[in-house]
Amino acid sequence: MIQLTLPTMTCGHCVKTVTAVVQQVDAQAGLQIDLPTHQVRIESTHAAEEFARALAEEGYAPA
Repeated sequence: MIQLTLPTMTCGHCVKTVTAVVQQVDAQAGLQIDLPTHQVRIESTHAAEEFARALAEEGYAPA
């Protein structure tokens, strides 16, 4: 389980973008998003760094 905190994820549009980015990295990934706490949990065989890099490129750099 990969857990990331994305401080710039603040609205529903952000959730859609983060979801799309995670699915681009791994279409089979399990995803849980808690918007009020800015937490993203990803279940995937891919490395956390892959998700962190892809999210940062879209403006959602993990803290």
